Amino acid sequence: MMMDAGEVVAFAGLVYLYLKEKEKKRKWWVHPINSARYRHGHFHTFYKPLREEEPAKFFSFFRMSLGSFDELLSCVRDRLRKVDTNMRTAITPEEMLVITIRYLASGCSFREIHHSYRIGRSTASEVVRKVCQTIWDVLKDKCLSPPTGDAWSDIAAGFQSGTDFPNCLGAIDGKRIRIAKPERIESLGANSKHVNSIGLLAVADSRNRFMYVDVGSFSNDSDSNIFQDSSLLEQIQSRHLQIPQPKKLPGSDTTVPFAFVGDEAFGLYTNLLRPYAGSNLSVEKRVFNYRLSRARRCADCTFAVLTSTWRIFHRPLDVGIDFAVDIVKCCCVLHNFVRDRHGFSFDDSLTIYGLEEYVNSDCLSVNRNINRYREALSNYFVSESGQLPWQLQQI
Repeated sequence: MMMDAGEVVAFAGLVYLYLKEKEKKRKWWVHPINSARYRHGHFHTFYKPLREEEPAKFFSFFRMSLGSFDELLSCVRDRLRKVDTNMRTAITPEEMLVITIRYLASGCSFREIHHSYRIGRSTASEVVRKVCQTIWDVLKDKCLSPPTGDAWSDIAAGFQSGTDFPNCLGAIDGKRIRIAKPERIESLGANSKHVNSIGLLAVADSRNRFMYVDVGSFSNDSDSNIFQDSSLLEQIQSRHLQIPQPKKLPGSDTTVPFAFVGDEAFGLYTNLLRPYAGSNLSVEKRVFNYRLSRARRCADCTFAVLTSTWRIFHRPLDVGIDFAVDIVKCCCVLHNFVRDRHGFSFDDSLTIYGLEEYVNSDCLSVNRNINRYREALSNYFVSESGQLPWQLQQI
């Protein structure tokens, strides 16, 4: 394409300005603030004494014990190690991990990291993103792998003992992770509250651990739509999750399938139960809604533990969308990593008669058989073998 004389002059002017800019010499090769990193940076002046003298305060500062931190460092050290050059000394994997964990645990900005750890602001951003990606790649199969075989039975037993809901595989729910306004907002979309966010769809067990996460959906997508497009639904339909065969309810001859539990935002499937809608409900349906809510709030409690531990979620993530997804995935896998090592407590989160035959446990659209599973549980929860002494006081 030919340019006219005016366009040629304008282009030549831009080239001239670019070349002049390139000729400018850098004021500093390393900024004086950053050059004092080994004398005044927090890694050398605060982290090392904290590690050696105050293990209790170490946990409060980094949201994990010293032993857990060292184990995590051993998992990611090789992937984070860089080679020193004649120009400068590389940041060590230990310091990179310290910076990242502190950023996630405190919710501070990259500007604060720049001043406290005496590294460049852009360098801090690169370090956090690299470490987040590495933690996810290394730990996702160890700490967030889908349950199989007997693990499903253990999960269901946990829900039975902790929430009194039988044949439960997990609590599913969605959470909106706030982000700062992206450069191309039309590519993301704001939700009904005009808040820019990305979606986190998760399944939690009774121990407030994540069993499955799906991160990065549009903020105006509903939880049901996210579930419809998720790999979880695909795995259920293809039977890759190896969901156990239907089991009799405790103290009853009624057999119902194992299922996840969700709120009103989700549809009703064979392997996904939701509450009854409406206000004029029978006692049996209101009791069912109460019992299901006790199991479902395990997901709410898991989100609460996540955000209280990793306080980066207390403010909008002031990073790009892809970077925000890396942060969320990293925090989810760190949540399980810490939870497995520091233990859990139920106190942290909780202060079918006449069914002739079983329909295959694939996810199906709402039909008569699925409604009968829910009705069977409703009747069981008000029966002598399935009722709770206090449940009528809660409806």
